[in-house]
Amino acid sequence: MRIRFLAERPCALTVGGAYLGVVDGFERSAELSPADALFCELAPCDRQPLRFRLDEAFLREPPAGVTLYFTEDAVTLYAADFARQDFALRVLWQTRLGNDRLTLCVMGRVQLHLENETGFHIVDLPDELENCEAHALPDGYLLAGEDFFAILGRDGACKTLSEGKVLEIGESVRAEIPFRDSLGHTAVCEWKDGALVSCSIRAAREPTETTFALALFESALIGADCTPYLHPSLAEKAASLRDFLGDFRSVVLTDEADKIGLAYKRRERVYDVRYFRVEIAEGKVRNIIPL
Repeated sequence: MRIRFLAERPCALTVGGAYLGVVDGFERSAELSPADALFCELAPCDRQPLRFRLDEAFLREPPAGVTLYFTEDAVTLYAADFARQDFALRVLWQTRLGNDRLTLCVMGRVQLHLENETGFHIVDLPDELENCEAHALPDGYLLAGEDFFAILGRDGACKTLSEGKVLEIGESVRAEIPFRDSLGHTAVCEWKDGALVSCSIRAAREPTETTFALALFESALIGADCTPYLHPSLAEKAASLRDFLGDFRSVVLTDEADKIGLAYKRRERVYDVRYFRVEIAEGKVRNIIPL
């Protein structure tokens, strides 16, 4: 079985005691058998290493920090969310919002310690919220960083966690969200009582010939208008395109411009990638063929 290794930050990759090189956004791959149950380590220079045994149990249920994508020719392993080397408690700030006390600290990971009438809650947060401010909402709290934010309920439950810039805080929260896709889509969204109540999507640029199929699937993923990419014979079916494609969670590039992979959730941190080919006529997508 071919295993592809990717990581959010540079890591030294060791498999079965053999050093295979540095892994980051550029993959390293190896032919490995789960039956061998080899010990693997991904070790960043500034974080705790991630260690696991690559066996059948790992492929069924990977540990926290690892996401698996089963593609047509390999299993891609993506490692992220490495714990910090220093596990000593470091308080970043403490504040009161009414009768509620919020403490932001680092203890291996960024955490919010929340105390209110519902009890004491510990909320794990991404590194992007290490420098954030807390704001009271009618139904909970907003943690707003420079380019990242979280909306929490009074019980510490995370209702929204997203990259984006907060634009307005009041009875509701408005923020601009970048999708990091081929067309530079962004969305101005509004949340009230922890629920998304409005969303306006716009694109920064037009697709090219090599990104046309990618733009179609990315638009379907985020709920943007797909009509501009569809041939007139398919335009009337634009609203049902997402139902046809199913509940996919991300779009995967391939080496072929007219072939796109879509990632479907199998279980927590495990995804199956299914492939589709598009046929172009008169500069528009005329047909979408599951492979």
